[in-house]
Amino acid sequence: MVEDVTKPALILVGPPGSGKSTVGREVARLLGLDFKDLDDDLRAAHGLEAGELVVELGRERFQQLEVELLRSVLVSFAGVLALGGGTPTAPGVAELLAGRPVVFLDVDLENLLRREGLVPLHPWLLPNPRAHLRQLLVERRPIYESVAHATVPTSGRAPADVVADVLEALPAAAS
Repeated sequence: MVEDVTKPALILVGPPGSGKSTVGREVARLLGLDFKDLDDDLRAAHGLEAGELVVELGRERFQQLEVELLRSVLVSFAGVLALGGGTPTAPGVAELLAGRPVVFLDVDLENLLRREGLVPLHPWLLPNPRAHLRQLLVERRPIYESVAHATVPTSGRAPADVVADVLEALPAAAS
């Protein structure tokens, strides 16, 4: 079966707290498309937040579930899709994203630490959120950059400005 690489219209990647859901919802609204957050679908399917699922199932099994769900979404959903922060690190995901319009929402450590609610949603960040987030950014940034066609900084910026940059980057990401 040949996958339709025109679906979804846009895929957002980035660390937890980078603004994928906030920005994605607004981009989808402006484009007249549906919005989907892969973490929300995981929660609906398994009854736990993504961070709790990682703790409950272990990283390897969690990533298997993510990849299974992503495969299904990529062939059935044509709107704006926000991936979980760790989804691009799962085996095989880079290949699934190849040729698709992907934008990396980049954020620095200080801005991540200021975002409310990040730690309770991701219990694996405890007991030292700063150290865990620093390591996460170091490890994942090259992966995000490798799967994305465009990078949009979000640190210290209003969501509306980020949305405008994502919309501007969309033609480059789609080609």
